[in-house]
Amino acid sequence: MSTDVKGIAASDGFGIAPAYLLVDPDLSYDKKQVEDTAAEYTRVEKAFQDSIDELNKIKENAKGRLGDEELEVFDAHIAILSDPEMMSQIKNDIEDNHTGAEEAVDKVMTNFADMLAAMVDNKYMQERAADVKDVAKRALAHLLGKQLPNIAGIDHPVVIVAKEITPSDTSQMDAKFVKGIVTDLGGRTSHAAIMSRTLRIPAVVGSENITTVAKDGQMIIVDGLDGDVIVDPDDATVTKYETKATNFEKERAEWAKLVDAPSVSKDGKEFEIAANIGTPDDVADAVKQGADGVGLFRSEFLYMDSDHMPSEDEQFEAYKQALVGMKGKPLVVRTMDIGGDKPLDYLPLPKEMNPFLGYRAIRLCLNQPEIFKPQLKALIRASEFGPLSIMFPMIGTLAELRAAKALFNECKAELQKDYPGLGDDIKLGMMIEVPLAAINADNMAKEVDFFSIGTNDLIQYNFAADRGNDKVSYLYQPLNPAFLSLVKHVIDAAHRHGTKAAMCGEMAGDKYALPLLMGMGLDEYSMSATSILRTRSTMKNLDTTECAKLVEEAINNCATDVEVKDLVEAKLGL
Repeated sequence: MSTDVKGIAASDGFGIAPAYLLVDPDLSYDKKQVEDTAAEYTRVEKAFQDSIDELNKIKENAKGRLGDEELEVFDAHIAILSDPEMMSQIKNDIEDNHTGAEEAVDKVMTNFADMLAAMVDNKYMQERAADVKDVAKRALAHLLGKQLPNIAGIDHPVVIVAKEITPSDTSQMDAKFVKGIVTDLGGRTSHAAIMSRTLRIPAVVGSENITTVAKDGQMIIVDGLDGDVIVDPDDATVTKYETKATNFEKERAEWAKLVDAPSVSKDGKEFEIAANIGTPDDVADAVKQGADGVGLFRSEFLYMDSDHMPSEDEQFEAYKQALVGMKGKPLVVRTMDIGGDKPLDYLPLPKEMNPFLGYRAIRLCLNQPEIFKPQLKALIRASEFGPLSIMFPMIGTLAELRAAKALFNECKAELQKDYPGLGDDIKLGMMIEVPLAAINADNMAKEVDFFSIGTNDLIQYNFAADRGNDKVSYLYQPLNPAFLSLVKHVIDAAHRHGTKAAMCGEMAGDKYALPLLMGMGLDEYSMSATSILRTRSTMKNLDTTECAKLVEEAINNCATDVEVKDLVEAKLGL
């Protein structure tokens, strides 16, 4: 009898093959006191060097299957193994406490991983904890003389089932044989998920229990579109999903033809479909996927990936690189969303009871202009290399917005003393993520060139539900009729004042939300680059007049998000 398992859809497509349980060797060890601490630390150095050599070999073998961006993961892993601070902590533990090499490595690297995992409102940094664990596992295996699984040796069709997949695991996979991936842990933004999308291997992550449900060799179906996994399916179900897989590949081939096509509805209304990115290196993929622009450049990663406050010049180079890479297409940069829940080691901040609602983003920037002004100046300087827009996050009041604009104008005036006209073409906007800003959208719209609705936080704040808490994840309801009404109010307010309305939260790429947002007249949809062509394809088959009727029916006649989803499915056959 088949078993259905639900997880997070991480990589589109359908995979059907026997399960291959990815089981690590026993890396347990006996704790011990050592006398010869120098010899013990030499063991650590050798294990780390062996790990580095192994990673270089894996990286070399992965060339051709992975792009430069994905291959950089191995450089990051090597950097962890070469981190002098980490090595110093391990050495001190061995010398001061006479700790064995295995325990010292395990302890120090676990502490580092736990620190990253504790960043509950920063999925990117949380998922970097998996990278540290991956590196620690490799180093321990070398210390213990154990062999990690040889994924590169798989020579028959399989669906890999694992507690968690590491980047080095994914890089060794041959898509000819690995038909799917299912894990207990993980999220859409983990390196492993990103690599699986690059390799076009269907993946479902975060299932919580697949390793206890599936047995080695059991047939498994992976639905990477809806996050469904079927263990031990009957013949009729296999046939059904084989047909789905065939149809999906035909669809994907059609999507590829839309790379250079306009983002236009069935009735000829033009929209913009943009990409969300985290670093300048992400620009290439956005362009490759046919993005009309970048709707969200999360500039905080310039700060979080650094061991010091990035200088004006360092930031300028990053923004310039991104603008040049966009080849004339627009780039929207969100100013630093740091503080409270996204701490920086080099920027001491007060510990807060409610970091989501605390001293962060624009609040920090306005209070510490010595941090904010270098970013604004770097952006203004970079604007000569392409069409640039700047948006301010976490704006709650008009006073905050006006203060941010005043600082921008101050920086521009200072630069224009030597460079007349510099920055005059920059458009200024704001995130709509604080409920009060959404309610006050009419007044806000008079002061900016554009809105970008950040639905991830706007939903979190409106539903009073921590989006990092699994226990209240059922309250993530972008299709809730009352929430849809609020989104429509924001879009209508923007248009009443000639202001562009964009969206950069997950909702922008949701296939059920798309027709509703088109019906509301949302101008720009910014999303993960891998969702762009699918969204463009769906968009060209939707009539905005019909979508507008759908919005009215959803808001006025539906009581729950489930009813809205059912309505969209019934009307459009999604």
